[in-house]
Amino acid sequence: LALAAVFEAEFGQRTAGAILERHLAETGGDPETAALARSIVSAVVAARDRIDAEIERRAPQYPVVSLARMDRALLRCALGEVLHSATTPARVAIAEWVELARIYSGDPMRRLMNGVLGRIASEASPASARRGASRPPEPRGS
Repeated sequence: LALAAVFEAEFGQRTAGAILERHLAETGGDPETAALARSIVSAVVAARDRIDAEIERRAPQYPVVSLARMDRALLRCALGEVLHSATTPARVAIAEWVELARIYSGDPMRRLMNGVLGRIASEASPASARRGASRPPEPRGS
């Protein structure tokens, strides 16, 4: 749902948030899926410039503005989830987004996605890789 909303917003008619809410109203998705989709869309909207900079830093040969709309949406959503999700382990999110890249865009995008997300995960600490790089680690119980 998040990918569909971010992709559709690329055409400039409506915001990703409004598109997502329309999709959720039409499909009546489960609350957990809706919450994750909202989290990803929120992260993409709030941190789009940072996400685009992260993509270009790790794959300078692929300027974000030159990517196909679907490829841009895939990378933005993937980074939104990997960097900002408090619930999805990074390795799980990476595997899912790499597979979505293969399905919706093909093998070259799958390789690019795997490379960009792999570099981000390897640079992140274990705590931030699980929770999202922008969130501080939560205290552990004794």
